Formats: sequence, C-alpha cells, structure tokens
Amino acid sequence: MYHDRIHLETLLAKAGCEPDPATGAVVSPPCLSTTFTRAPDGSYPHGYIYSRHDNPTRHQLEDTLARLEGGQACAAFASGMAAATALLQALEPGSHVLIPDDVYYGVRNLLENVFTSQGLHYSTADFTDLEAVQAALRPNTRLIWAETPSNPLLKITDLAGLAHLAREAEARLVVDSTWAPPPIQRPLDLGADLVLHSLTKYLSGHSDVMGGALIAREADDFFARIRMIQQTAGAVLDPFSAWLTLRGLRTLAVRLQRQCENARRLAAFLRDHPRVKRVYYPGLPEHPGHEIARRQMRDFGAMLSFEVDGDAAQALAVAARTRVFLRATSLGGTESLIEHRASIETPPTRTPPNLLRLSIGLEHVDDLLADLSQALED
Repeated sequence: MYHDRIHLETLLAKAGCEPDPATGAVVSPPCLSTTFTRAPDGSYPHGYIYSRHDNPTRHQLEDTLARLEGGQACAAFASGMAAATALLQALEPGSHVLIPDDVYYGVRNLLENVFTSQGLHYSTADFTDLEAVQAALRPNTRLIWAETPSNPLLKITDLAGLAHLAREAEARLVVDSTWAPPPIQRPLDLGADLVLHSLTKYLSGHSDVMGGALIAREADDFFARIRMIQQTAGAVLDPFSAWLTLRGLRTLAVRLQRQCENARRLAAFLRDHPRVKRVYYPGLPEHPGHEIARRQMRDFGAMLSFEVDGDAAQALAVAARTRVFLRATSLGGTESLIEHRASIETPPTRTPPNLLRLSIGLEHVDDLLADLSQALED
C-alpha cells in the first residue's frame, strides 16, 4: 500500500486503516477472538492459531511500529516493563548489562531485584560521557541500555557514538525511546539494534492503554528468542489495546507538534522564573546535550523537569497548588501532568528532592503558563 519513501506522518495518519475485506470498513475492526479454526487437513490457512501466539490486530500494530522505526520486526507486550523483562530474559546467564546513571527507576529495580539473582550482572555509567561508557564495558557486556532523553533529568546520549562502542564490544544496543517517539527520533537509523517503547505513553497517547513494544533492526536469532519468550510466557498485548494504540498513532504527529511547542514555551518561562533553581530541557541552548539533541532529534520532546528553589516540601507545595496540571504518574497523554518524582521512586533514589517532572499536554499554552505562575507564588 505504501512506497518505501513515504513520510512518517502519512504512515501515522493511516495506521490501522487497512480497509476490511469483508465489509469495506475504512478502519479495521479489532479481532477479539482468542482462537482460530483449522482447515480439514489440520492446517491454519489464515496463519493464526491462538491469540497468545499471534492475533491479527496485534500483528497489524507490530507491523506498523516496525515500519515507523525502520526495523524488520516488532513484538508487542502487555506493558513496557513486560517488554523490558523479555529482553533481559533473552540474554544468556552471566551477561553484563550497562545502564545509564539516570534511567527509569523501574529498569534499575528490575535488574537489581529480579535478574541479579538469575545470573545477570549490571552496572551504571554516565552515558553523556562516551569515554566513561567505554571504561565501564566488560568482556561479558552483552547489552547496553540507553535512555535518551533520560528520566527524569533529560540527559542526552550520543546514540551514533554509543552504537559504535556497542559494535566494538560485540554488545547489542537497546534504546528506550519512550520520551522521543517517531517522528521525533529513530534510534535504529543511528545504529541501535533495538528500540523499546512504553505504548502507554505517547504512542497510544490518551492515558487509556497499557502496553509495550520492542522493535528490532534485524529479525535475527536474538529477536527470535524475544518472540519465543513473548509467545510462551504470554505477556502479550491484548487485541483491544492494540486497536486503541493504532487509533492513537493516527494523531501522534499532530499531538507531538503541539506538545513540543508548549514545552518550549514552558521551559523558557521556568528558566527565567526567580523561584526555579534549574530547568532540565534539551531544547534550551544552555542544556549540555543541546547540540547532540539537535543532531539526532527532529524536536526536543514534551517532557521537562525543574528544581524548585527550596526543599522537597516546597516542591510538593508547588505541585499541590496547580489547577490545570494534574498530579499523576505517567506521561504522553493529552493532559498535562506534574509529579514530585523522588516521592514515587524506590529508594535510594538519585532524583533531587526538589525536582518536579512535567508531561506537557495539548492545553492552551497560556493556561499552562498561568497555572505554573500562580503555583510558584510564595
């Protein structure tokens, strides 16, 4: 249906819009069946056996996500953490995983509290410093886990440089690109082997879906092992969630454009506010990763964090006074969220106690500016 050079915005606008051959419906209906009939000879002429193994709606989403990222294959899971778990399960016991010093706390907890007892080893490094990354590599490093922009300090990693180090070390590079989905960033184009997304966030985009996905640059033996774990362990994305994600993808490009515009305005406002100590946003020229972000991202994203000039209690008080921003965990929906991040992370957290994380939504930017302005008043 699509030629190879079609723009991502066009592919997004038509996600899930393959006409139904039975009815001619423009939007494909979700296939909720859990099982599929055999032919008289015992074969499966339509290619589907059982919904845990494969499902037409999930298959459609996986194919769409693979094309969006420029990969050969995709596996969709019941959550982003289920996708992360399958990836780590695919590693051989004794493997070493290198993660950033600023990373989603759930990934660190998964490695520390689940996989270290199952034979994996991990350590951290400052991924903004490629020399530090190189020094942290070990002979048994099999996976380098990048997250850019990082959560919650929005550090930027040079993905092309990191991919070079991974190839030299004969390790795979996976990039959690949840905060910078296509069309903002495509890590496979920069040399990554795998891309991880929490579908819960921008890709579905309406705070009503839980899901995750791994997209592979090559459908190799390692991805085949991930696929086997997905189908055998059963943490698969259900068909209706897959259908909702396809629906969300159709507005991803326009949502991101508005959200990024709002985030730039808010970052500039907070930078100049007397009650704000520091702003973390790669779109600000003074951000240490600004130039790298300009090279590898089409925009700077719609997530930002800032430190209140005060302690944790004062930061919590600012969040409590917001009226347009909602105090809630998660990100990437149409509504703007504010969160005191350190209070939700499992100790020992590395997040500054006075830091607030913002997910910028689709509201009118003047309303968001006014809300932060009144919340920051003494």
